[in-house]
Amino acid sequence: MDAVTLRVGDLETMSGYYASAFALEPLEERGQGRTAHRVLGRGATPMLRLVHTPDLPAGDPRQAGLFHTAFLFDDAAALAATVYRAVQDTRGRFTGSADHLVSEAFYLTDPEGNGVELYTDRPREQWTLRDGQILMDTRWLDPNGYLRAHLTEDALAAGPSRSGRVGHVHLQVGDVPTARAFYVGALGLETTLTDIPGALFASAGGYHHHIAMNTWNSAGAGPRAAALGLGDVAVTVPGREDLDALTARLRAAALPFADDGRSVTVADPWGTQVTVSVPGTSVEALLERPAA
Repeated sequence: MDAVTLRVGDLETMSGYYASAFALEPLEERGQGRTAHRVLGRGATPMLRLVHTPDLPAGDPRQAGLFHTAFLFDDAAALAATVYRAVQDTRGRFTGSADHLVSEAFYLTDPEGNGVELYTDRPREQWTLRDGQILMDTRWLDPNGYLRAHLTEDALAAGPSRSGRVGHVHLQVGDVPTARAFYVGALGLETTLTDIPGALFASAGGYHHHIAMNTWNSAGAGPRAAALGLGDVAVTVPGREDLDALTARLRAAALPFADDGRSVTVADPWGTQVTVSVPGTSVEALLERPAA
């Protein structure tokens, strides 16, 4: 997964929040005032693009769009340090924590209502496969106990120098069968879990999920109206041959798309833009990418 784009009403508040709460540093910016695009990340890894669109209305939580962006950390110390930072910033809201069997996760909402997950994975050899599915659950995880066990002064002081990346994106959709036809049938992901009511989890390469889709708040939702919130979802694939396979599937499904040689862009049935790129796409190219 690559950087997620959010359309935001208050660029400085949102940028300041993601810097303070999640130690994401500004990497590049283009434009000024009401047209600014700002990329945030850790080290050289872009994790979030904020597009200033103050004239758009707030998103409806019942419409299709973003459920949460999930930032993945390499170890428990980096995760604990980020959670500790995040709960100190009162502009956002801590909404819970969970042991998902494959991962340990903490959930927050940013100042404009976008969901955020912070998590680490358990080693793959500890995941349970049954009937071709990767088992996941939602079990109690004591947030204070986790911090007591894993928070260190070194990790807290390291801030953005500790690596992080987008591990997965969880979407709200109008119905699961239509989402499956697009994200599995056309985009080419493989289903990993279908047993949770109203949800579908899919990935590439045997991961537990790169994209999840649910109808828990958005059942029956139609195409998205222009609003603050999710701008686009970005995916990186190994090479041009993967883009060629993607364009073949999109043509077979009669889905319109754009192909500039290094990336393919297509809209899902609810209007969420998905950009699939080969490695090496620059931060400058990310800044120029349309926000849907």
